[in-house]
Amino acid sequence: MAELNVLGEPLEPCGTEPMTGFYRDGCCSTGPEDLGSHTICAVVTADFLRHQRSIGNDLSTPRPEYRFPGLSPGDRWCVTAVNWLKAYQDGFASPVVLASTHERTLEVIPLEALRAHAVDVPDDLADL
Repeated sequence: MAELNVLGEPLEPCGTEPMTGFYRDGCCSTGPEDLGSHTICAVVTADFLRHQRSIGNDLSTPRPEYRFPGLSPGDRWCVTAVNWLKAYQDGFASPVVLASTHERTLEVIPLEALRAHAVDVPDDLADL
């Protein structure tokens, strides 16, 4: 069965440069091994990266042992729902690609919060 995004549609890839995803397959897929729930496809900003570092989640420094290149503003990356929520609550939420954000995110974050930071446009513009 195909994984779904927060819109109830098939999950689309998030990014390949750098290669993202818990499984490093370009998608915000998740499974039992993904204890952090790396399910949100974020377009990281400088403010978001600074905030993440301030809460102990350094996303800028490369960590080759985890196949992590280090991120720059504008990169798409599958971030954990809990850390994105913390950034949202603190006023530093990054933009989110809804079509590439896994439906399990909704267990932690309401769709309205994600929609407020959405950067993708749905095929059906009647929803806007």
